[in-house]
Amino acid sequence: MDTRLQAEKAARLRQLHQGPGILVLPNAWDVASALVIEQAGFPAIATTSAGVAATLGYPDGQRISAGEMLAAVARIARAVRVPVTADLEAGYAGTPQQIAEFAKQVVHSGAVGLNFEDVTGDDESTHVPLPLQVEKIRALRETSAALGVPLVINARTDICLMPIGDPATRFERTVERLRAYRAAGADCLFAPGVADRDLISRLVKAVEAPLNILMSPGCPTIRELAQLGVRRVSAGSSLMRAALGAARRIAQELRAGTSFGSLYDHPVPFAELKQLLSQSLA
Repeated sequence: MDTRLQAEKAARLRQLHQGPGILVLPNAWDVASALVIEQAGFPAIATTSAGVAATLGYPDGQRISAGEMLAAVARIARAVRVPVTADLEAGYAGTPQQIAEFAKQVVHSGAVGLNFEDVTGDDESTHVPLPLQVEKIRALRETSAALGVPLVINARTDICLMPIGDPATRFERTVERLRAYRAAGADCLFAPGVADRDLISRLVKAVEAPLNILMSPGCPTIRELAQLGVRRVSAGSSLMRAALGAARRIAQELRAGTSFGSLYDHPVPFAELKQLLSQSLA
């Protein structure tokens, strides 16, 4: 691990949240998808935890082990030249001390940023208490900085996505959490599940920090999000699921015996894929 180079990538990723354009991240789930995204000209690669987990046979929601997830992230980070920020769910650990050890593993993987969420399971009973989540974010910040690679922390709350608690107070509780995460050292704030234009505009003003919005049906366009002041927009697992949808459609056509033309609609040429992967090994 070249700490100097990794620190430079972390600084580059952090700067991408300051403009001039919005940071768009179509999340990768393996080396090949990461290389395709890099080839398309994106300045950074984000991973999708759901996509990585699905590739290895797990449902989303911290069913995959930290070791398996970080091994996949490490392969991607070695293959691409741009900064890699990894979706690492809730850190696969319960205490700030364990999260500090996890931060060391993240740095060792070659990633220079991470998504860090505040639920550890499938329902609101697993919503991490705010003071504990703040301590975990501080542990990530302090430990990675001490290693010379201050990770770019994208602190996420699932209050609107899950959703959690009384709808009447959901916005205020989201703002409270995100502002606390920023004060604890988060570089960017992530509120998946927020898609309404007016709500996004209010959230940008309320958190006073780079805001990440998840692409979703009914969400404003990327250009509109930029005009609202959003600094980062990501696809989550959508790109991976779109690829699976294409595979399912083709499989159904082949099973029906009607056609196999869809196989050749938009494939990456075999020679190009081989060249991409060969270059990543150089």
